[in-house]
Amino acid sequence: MKEKRNPRRKRLSEHEIDKIVETQADDASAWGKPKSVRRAKAASLALPAKLAARAAFLARLHREKNVENWLAQIIKERVELEEVAFGEAKRAMSQRNGV
Repeated sequence: MKEKRNPRRKRLSEHEIDKIVETQADDASAWGKPKSVRRAKAASLALPAKLAARAAFLARLHREKNVENWLAQIIKERVELEEVAFGEAKRAMSQRNGV
């Protein structure tokens, strides 16, 4: 039995969601078809030793225990900044060209 989503309906807590899932766990009609999900392949990145050491120092300075997690966050933030800058540059070029 599927419920329609109501934007005015209150958000459920994790505990409330767990209770619903537990009550519906053995009821096959409460669930849709299973979905297959593939994990994205991990990418590796080689860094020069001096740069890796600097990154490890800064990760510790930011109290991040895992330098890989810290680097992933830094790269994500930088990519987002670059995407915004690219979008703005593209918009400015199209305005100059009268498009």
